Amino acid sequence: MNPLLTPFTTPYATAPFSTIKNEHFKPAIEAGITSAKKEIDMLVANKEAPTFQNTIEALEFVGMQMKRVTSIFFNLNSAETNDEIQKIAQEVSPILSDFANDIRLNHQLFERVKEIYNQKNQLNLTTEQKTLLSNQYKMFVRNGANLSDANKEKLRTIDKQASKLSLQFGENILAETNAFELNITDKKQLKGLPEGAKEAAQLTAKQKEKKGWLFTLDYPSYVPFMTYIKNRSLREQMAKAFGARSFQGNEFDNQQIVLDIVKLRYQRANLLGYKSHANFVLEERMAENPENVLSFLNDLMFKAKPAALREFKQLSDFAKKDGIEFLQKWDGSYYAEKLKKELFNFDEEALKPYFKLENVLNGVFTIAHKLYDLNFKEINNIDKYHQDVKTYRVSNTKGDFIAIFYADFFPRDGKRNGAWMTSYKDQWIQNDENSRPHISIVCNFTKPTESKPSLLTFNEVTTLFHEFGHALHGMLANTTYPSLSGTSVHWDFVELPSQVLENWCYEKEALDLFARHYETEAPIPMELVQKIKDASTFLEGTATMRQLSFGLLDMNWHSGKSPESILSVKEFESDAFANTQLYPDVAENCMSTAFSHIFQGGYSSGYYSYKWAEVLDADAFEYFKEAGIFNREVADKFKENVLSKGGTDKPMILYKKFRGKEPKSNALLKRAGLLK
Repeated sequence: MNPLLTPFTTPYATAPFSTIKNEHFKPAIEAGITSAKKEIDMLVANKEAPTFQNTIEALEFVGMQMKRVTSIFFNLNSAETNDEIQKIAQEVSPILSDFANDIRLNHQLFERVKEIYNQKNQLNLTTEQKTLLSNQYKMFVRNGANLSDANKEKLRTIDKQASKLSLQFGENILAETNAFELNITDKKQLKGLPEGAKEAAQLTAKQKEKKGWLFTLDYPSYVPFMTYIKNRSLREQMAKAFGARSFQGNEFDNQQIVLDIVKLRYQRANLLGYKSHANFVLEERMAENPENVLSFLNDLMFKAKPAALREFKQLSDFAKKDGIEFLQKWDGSYYAEKLKKELFNFDEEALKPYFKLENVLNGVFTIAHKLYDLNFKEINNIDKYHQDVKTYRVSNTKGDFIAIFYADFFPRDGKRNGAWMTSYKDQWIQNDENSRPHISIVCNFTKPTESKPSLLTFNEVTTLFHEFGHALHGMLANTTYPSLSGTSVHWDFVELPSQVLENWCYEKEALDLFARHYETEAPIPMELVQKIKDASTFLEGTATMRQLSFGLLDMNWHSGKSPESILSVKEFESDAFANTQLYPDVAENCMSTAFSHIFQGGYSSGYYSYKWAEVLDADAFEYFKEAGIFNREVADKFKENVLSKGGTDKPMILYKKFRGKEPKSNALLKRAGLLK
């Protein structure tokens, strides 16, 4: 029997991972599509005049079981994939793309939606209902409802091709990441590497039945290697391998895929009457158009570049003392760490004993309790998709059930790199029942070794807080409609809850809750807390330029003239990086072929949103600081106007309800030390 074909009878209706087999997915998705099509047919055949309830609301809740199945499937394809799942993904993606187009290009359905949209001002709708109506109308128009039949078919073909290429792009990077291993058997070559990183590499080697120490391109292995290994040629080898992923002219090469995706996006935008993919995307963002984004990025670049150039000279001069004539990309992290140690007497490694993963997790739970009245209780009566995953029931002080929370922290072969938050079930209200969400965060942190627990770098601590900020947005969702719930907001607003929570990592009052030595339980010393703060703006100009370079590369791919004339991915990228480049170029490396955010994730024409949201988060945290970082009144305002509201209203309206005014970039520049 296929467990995906019926509503789940598990505790909290959680995903029944233990009974799901790979072969269940495709039949369940196909059955879900058949069922959803019947619902659409009934909706269209309704002889009653279109109303908000019988059309807009009915459409919102079409295919709910299928949506759950696809969310489980695509989440596993990122967090616990294998060849079989990847093959199924390639098979079902075009089917799902076709189904989405069947809805968007259904003329009779669009006519019903349009009829209601045209009388929206007479209908006495709530703000959330108006947003849903507007979104549905735009969903049809922005997906070709007004096109001729011939152009509708063109659009279908484009969407199908694009979804397959995007999947292939991600599979290629995963294959390239897994293919590279650096096996070191001479201990002398590990000079500079901290004991914890050595132990982790030894454990990896042991697990793969190899001698010595094994290093991979997974972040917990790659980052310490690049930061601490004294042997420059080994750093160069590692950096070049990382930068060459899917840029090696082999079966996993992404160059043609990048060009094809960009062309398809451009053609699609043109077909719908837009000048570029960026014009199409940004119409539904706070930024509104490419000109505003480019103006925002260039303004920040103007303010950050002098600092970045000064910092790069300082780092180059420092490396010269070590005989490095020209600073290269594989020198950056290594000499930055040494310089930071010299300037601030600050060693990142000295922090790790205070950041045992379990303590940091309990710390973020405590902060969520103090701010938002949430309690986390680990439970073992629900299924997990991997033994490493931890599961929690989230409630408030009154005992109300708020959410299910999954946490998955360590790298493994079937898991893509990086960190992300996702949902296995959204929140919504139907028939007076508030159906609560199932939220997950997935990370790739330093694993425990045979002698030590998982001790996080400070960067991993901020990553956990970041993803947990997204999770709060999902868990505290309280809207009627699933498509407006939780993180379903404008893309340049979605990073506000995640980025604002990172600020607590720098505050003594918050660190005192969880930063304790894993052996002695001693709290983190005040001088270390001060050093974290002092060093927080170290090389900030350089870091800002790096983020801006990615944002500008994204905009160059998606906001320019026809991409038909682009012949070389590498040359195009080099031109895009021209104004932000600090380090010499590496001929064998290419960013675009592994830029998952824009070619596999949802960030195309949206990478700027990290910086955009930084302006919001710095401004928001300034408000918390003024009142006290655990002030419940400010926290309640943030919860009420941002975290619980999802996409029910325009982001700036929600932000102003919380803050009382529009954000200014000065708070960010001040925090980053870029404001003179």
